[in-house]
Amino acid sequence: MSGLVYKPISDYGIIGNMVSAALVARDGSIDWCCLPRFDSPSIFAAILDDEKGGRFGIKPSLHFESSQSYLGETNVLQTVFQTDTGTVTLTDFMPCYERTDGKHVQFNEIHRMAECTHGEVDLTVTFKPKPGYATVDPSLTVAQYGVVVTGGRAPVSLSSSVPFKDLGDQATAIVKLRWGDKAAFVLRYGSDRPLIGAIDNSLNKLARTKAYWQQQAEGCVFSGHYRDYIVRSYLALHLLVYSPTGAIVAAPTTSLPEEIGGERNWDYRFTWLRDASLTLNAFSSLGHKEEAIGFMKWLLNVCERCGPKAQILYDIDFGDPLDERTLDHLEGYRRSRPVRIGNGAYNQRQLDIFGEVLEAAYNYVKIGGYISSKDWKLLETFVDAACELWPEPDSGIWEVRGGPFHFVHSKVMCWVAVDRGIKLAQGLERNEKVSYWRQAAEDIRSDILTKGWNPKKEAFTQHYDTEALDASALLIPLFGFLPVSDKRIKSTINHAADELSWNGLLRRYRTDETDDGLKGSEGAFLWCTFWLVRNLLRLGKLEDAVELYERLLGYGNHLGLFSEMVNPVTGEALGNFPQALTHLAVIITGLELTQAI
Repeated sequence: MSGLVYKPISDYGIIGNMVSAALVARDGSIDWCCLPRFDSPSIFAAILDDEKGGRFGIKPSLHFESSQSYLGETNVLQTVFQTDTGTVTLTDFMPCYERTDGKHVQFNEIHRMAECTHGEVDLTVTFKPKPGYATVDPSLTVAQYGVVVTGGRAPVSLSSSVPFKDLGDQATAIVKLRWGDKAAFVLRYGSDRPLIGAIDNSLNKLARTKAYWQQQAEGCVFSGHYRDYIVRSYLALHLLVYSPTGAIVAAPTTSLPEEIGGERNWDYRFTWLRDASLTLNAFSSLGHKEEAIGFMKWLLNVCERCGPKAQILYDIDFGDPLDERTLDHLEGYRRSRPVRIGNGAYNQRQLDIFGEVLEAAYNYVKIGGYISSKDWKLLETFVDAACELWPEPDSGIWEVRGGPFHFVHSKVMCWVAVDRGIKLAQGLERNEKVSYWRQAAEDIRSDILTKGWNPKKEAFTQHYDTEALDASALLIPLFGFLPVSDKRIKSTINHAADELSWNGLLRRYRTDETDDGLKGSEGAFLWCTFWLVRNLLRLGKLEDAVELYERLLGYGNHLGLFSEMVNPVTGEALGNFPQALTHLAVIITGLELTQAI
């Protein structure tokens, strides 16, 4: 199959309900959805195999042009179709709202409402579910008020007053809408009986869902520069939170490639401790302190269960991710194989997690969070682990599948763990171990400055046994290990901006210089370039920082959603989408710039 049939990754919008999500293209096709959870097997996966994956499409029968936008500051998506004969607005959402007792209510449903706002339009509806990552050939039964799908893990119903035709592996319908006409299509997972009165059901849930997202957006106290981008990033992140546990998925997709045709395709439907720590900082900065406190409680819960041997990532219920395996029957996005589910990185050693946990705790206290004696004893074990394990090699922040190596960033984050532990201990008047920790911090610092700094290269390198650079060195001043005024930091920033640059954006590292255990290359990593913006700001280069930040905002799609990577030459989005780290960077960097402007 030609890769040309696949839409650009940036062509999609997202809807979701903090349990699951779906990607909706500008042509009205849902090409990715996993139900009932983010990490469940897909029911629609055309984005990973256009022919086999399955989709749920609603679009005009004849030529059209379309545009997409969110309904105000919500996660309700609207696609407007313009044809020669009329205009139709398609409204997509997954119902969720908050009860009066504060508990979230979600439904395993996708609601799609089409309304003709001008003239008349014939719509073609194509319902082609392929459960179990397209390993199941389901049975479709056309009923009086819709379609019933069986054969997967659970039945699925599609409710509508529109009559469908059974065409074997799919059901189709043609509906003529005239000005003022509406048609609703309600997919319900776990239901074997279509609804009667789908339109009324959708309208009621739309009102409550819209109100919920508006309330969340209104809770953002920020009103300065870049508000539209920052609030949209907040809403995208909020959607990616799995509300039953408070975990946040790194992205709702798997195996969208970092290089078209390459093998760097990963499953991001899990939660990383690093992401939870950053999310706490971003949400608290926007005024959502209760949510930030919730993330810290989640983080402490994980740490309590697992102690210093905590993994870097978990599934959204705190368990181990699925063992990594490939789905060889799927051709992958634009023939980018393999398609992977599960993530083998969960059993890697990544020493930076100690620093991430203690940095989160430190920031938690700064926003008024309370550290109990039980919490402190737990955090002490993480500081002690950093003191003990920092001399060891690991797989690093980028989860390389070569190595392990003595990564500079991992050592720096061990220092962060000890430094923040000391500061917390002093604030809590728990100074029993402070002298020991101070000596450990000095030992780590001395080791990094001796072995991580390369005088010949005039830069901090990726790890102790290479001259290769790594963008993670830009975090050294951001975590306070050295001030940005230090000549070694200035030199490192200059070298990284030069040697890792690809058309003005930064790679994580040069794949031809790094043994990451993989073939091929990858795009520029947006998160890293946001680090450069923050360093430029600290160097007093405000105009350069603003210019680069605004350029980065231009790599968002028509809805303000960002991927993990981009091709800086073509602007093509790469990697899983939308990506939590990038949206966190939009918020954190935007807030810092706004304070400086």
